Amino acid sequence: MPIYEFKCSECETFFEVLVMKSDEEFEIKCPKCNSSAAERVVSATNYAMAPSSSGGQAKGASKQERTCSSGSCTTYTVPGESRN
Repeated sequence: MPIYEFKCSECETFFEVLVMKSDEEFEIKCPKCNSSAAERVVSATNYAMAPSSSGGQAKGASKQERTCSSGSCTTYTVPGESRN
């Protein structure tokens, strides 16, 4: 069950859609403005490799955690991913 990421052409909101069956046809609508003018974007991948036998650090995608001043919200930034 893949999750596809889309960007609304009207309000530029990014959103995800879980597809239950790969052969299933579905209508994409922006959850913010309800527009059907959305385009699929390439999602960032996430992988990790085990540390080498020489004792090196694991390599792979990393995330950066930031919290709001109130401490109640958290967002993640994936290296190489920009949402301007």
